[in-house]
Amino acid sequence: MGEVDGSDGSGTVPALPRELPVLTAPDDPRQQARPVRVPLDRLAPADSPRLDGADPAYVRVLAELDGDLPPILVHRTAMRVVDGMHRLHAAVLRGRRTIDVRFFDGTEEQAFVESVRANAGHGLPLSLADRTAAARRIITSFGSWSDRTIAEITGLAPGTVGAIRRSLTTVPQPSARIGRDGRARPVDGDRGRRIAAEIIRRDPRTSLRETARRAGISPATVRDVRARLDRGEDPTLGVRRPAAVDGQVTRTMRRVGANIDDLLHSLQQDPSLRFTDSGRQFLRWLSLRVVNAPEWHQVPTALPPHCTYSVARLARQCSEGWLAFAELLEREAKGTA
Repeated sequence: MGEVDGSDGSGTVPALPRELPVLTAPDDPRQQARPVRVPLDRLAPADSPRLDGADPAYVRVLAELDGDLPPILVHRTAMRVVDGMHRLHAAVLRGRRTIDVRFFDGTEEQAFVESVRANAGHGLPLSLADRTAAARRIITSFGSWSDRTIAEITGLAPGTVGAIRRSLTTVPQPSARIGRDGRARPVDGDRGRRIAAEIIRRDPRTSLRETARRAGISPATVRDVRARLDRGEDPTLGVRRPAAVDGQVTRTMRRVGANIDDLLHSLQQDPSLRFTDSGRQFLRWLSLRVVNAPEWHQVPTALPPHCTYSVARLARQCSEGWLAFAELLEREAKGTA
C-alpha cells in the first residue's frame, strides 16, 4: 500500500451534502477502494462525540487481539480521525508506526456527524450524555434537520431531540425542517392544514396528492383535514393538549426512570459485554429499545390527536412483549442455577 497523497482516488468516502441530511452509512469497506497506510504521527486526535475520550481498558483489549484491525476513518482535509481512536491507540500499544486509513471528504461539521453515526453503529455504545451533547452540536450546525433525522443519527428519541432543540434558546429556529427523505416540511403544520382546507373548499375534487403538494403537507394529513371538514370541525390541530399525568404517575415514572438508568449503566460497564462482539451487539440492541421514563412526557406533545390511541395500544403490546421476554430469561436463569 502507498502512503497518503491526498488525491481523490485514495479510498474516498462520499462526502455528506451540506444542506440535506444523509442517513445512509458509508459504503461497505469491502466494496470501497483499498485503504492507504498512513504514518501515525500524521494523524490528529478525533473530534469525538465521546465526552470522556477513549476507554483505556477497551484499547488494551483491541491491542491484544490477533490480526489486523479494520481501517480507521480520517477527515482528509484536517487529517483528523473521524472514527477509530480506540484502534489508533491500540496500534500505538502494538508498537506500529502506520495504520490503514479510509478518507472522509466534507466539512468539519459533516465529519462530526459521521463520527457520531459511526460510533453509534459499532464498538462501545455512546453514553446518554455523549448522545445528548452530540445532538446539541448537530442542532447548532444543522438546525434545519428534523428531530427524527437527528434522532436516527444520535440514537435518541425524537421527543428528546425536540426537548434539546427547545432548550437551545440562542439557536435560530427555521420555519421548515428537512426530513429523512430530504423533503422540507413546515414547522407550523397548521399553516399547511389551513392551505389544504382552502383548496378543498374551493374544489373538493382535487386529489389528495395534488392538495398535499400545493399545501406542503403529506397526503395523510390532507385526508385528516378533509375528514375534519366533513365533520364540521376545525381543520387545524390548535393547541396540543398536555399529557394527562397526575402526581402519582409522575412519581412512578421518575422512580422507573432512575431504575432504568442504573440498570442500563451497570450493563454498559460489564466487561463481559463491553469487550465481546456479541456483548456490544446486545448493548446496541438494548440501547435502541429502552425508553427512559422522562422521555415519555415529551411524546404526547409530538403526537397528532388521532394517533394517540394507536400509540397507546402499541406501548401496551410492547410492554406485554417485554414481560414475556423477562419471564423467559428468569426461567432460563432458574434452569441453569
